[in-house]
Amino acid sequence: MRGKHRLRCAPLGTRLLLASLVLVVVLLPLAGFGLTYNFRESATASFDSRLESQLNALLAGIQVYGMGQHLRLNRSLGDARFERVYSGWYWQVTDEGDLTLTSRSLWDQRLPTPKPENGVNVFAITGPRDEPLRMIERDIRVPGHPKVIRVALAGSTRELDREVGRFERLLIISLATFAVLLLAGLALQMRWGLAPLRRMSANLCAVEEGEAERLDTQLPVELEELALAMNSVLERDRRLIERGRAAAGNLAHALKTPVSVLKTLAERFPAEQRQPINTELSRIDDAVRHHLARASAAGGLAFAGRVTIAEAVAPVVQGLSRLAERRGVSFEAQIDPTATARIDPQDLQELVGNLLENALRWAEARVSLVVRQVEHGVRLRVEDDGPGMTRAQSESALARGVRLDTSAAGSGLGLAIVEDLMALYGGELTLDRAPLGGLAADVWLPASPVSAQLEKSD
Repeated sequence: MRGKHRLRCAPLGTRLLLASLVLVVVLLPLAGFGLTYNFRESATASFDSRLESQLNALLAGIQVYGMGQHLRLNRSLGDARFERVYSGWYWQVTDEGDLTLTSRSLWDQRLPTPKPENGVNVFAITGPRDEPLRMIERDIRVPGHPKVIRVALAGSTRELDREVGRFERLLIISLATFAVLLLAGLALQMRWGLAPLRRMSANLCAVEEGEAERLDTQLPVELEELALAMNSVLERDRRLIERGRAAAGNLAHALKTPVSVLKTLAERFPAEQRQPINTELSRIDDAVRHHLARASAAGGLAFAGRVTIAEAVAPVVQGLSRLAERRGVSFEAQIDPTATARIDPQDLQELVGNLLENALRWAEARVSLVVRQVEHGVRLRVEDDGPGMTRAQSESALARGVRLDTSAAGSGLGLAIVEDLMALYGGELTLDRAPLGGLAADVWLPASPVSAQLEKSD
């Protein structure tokens, strides 16, 4: 199943080349067999024609003498091979089983006489010394002779076999050379034909990496229409994202003043009435902050370029280092200077800032941040030596606005916002027990959307 999946997902060039290879491997041998068969049939027909010509010469030389009781050959066939013993070329004349005449080449051997048929017959036989022969024979009546005479002439097929074998070798070499040249030509043709697709793929990677905003439309007509359509989709998405971010910002600012006014007005109410009003106003404020954070990151993955983690989070690390120093907490940051990820810098600062603020809020003496490059992405790990969380508390902490300790400052949105960012960027956030004794927040950020899909498929 895995091999079938790999073949189904193989690149187009590989698929086309494999299809061409299968056609070449199947069709060229069939063509070779057909050519060899036709050549053998043609060579055999030519050989039989030579045998028939010599048989006719032999028939023309048979003469009856001595009152029709004896036969003789009154002329030579003009081929010395019939005079050389066991030369591979033989003739013999018989009359209904009684041997009459043979060529000198037969010496003391005799040619087999298959069952006679009307007309001229050709057989493949085994001659003297187990030599393969091709024999032509014919029954005739000679004037003055009372019996039917059977005349047979045979020739060795070694020469025929050598000729066919030489043709087969030349054909194999020719077809193999043709196959190599054909495959090379097809590979060049496929490379040239698929070049626009490779260029389009490179353009998509550039857009994905944030290095370009549009696809190049200098392509063949079929792909040009596709590129134009994709550019339209990208432009529309960009406008929608910008409009959504602007709307979220405007909404936040529009609600900020009324909420502040309502909080001020609530101070005039008695304490028992003021408390539920402030609670609801805090819920409104938390909801605005949450959805504003999500809106600000909604298009990060689609158009964000690759950023260096150390440079992007430097302001956050410096600011929180001073905060940790004021609180008497030891803060250690180990950031791989080569670690990069495709994420909006502001979203990255929001992510790291929320994790570090949460760790500093609960830490007793130590907080650490470790960033390292891993396969298909980047790992960020924040640890503290605070009280930590149980499994149930870890699940609750990722819910929006849930605060595990209402006595501590904060809105309870930090880890939930990080979880939302992970969902938007295809990453993962896991919470477990840290070696320091407190909470360990482990974040994996993919190098690209493809990396996220590879990690999830693994």
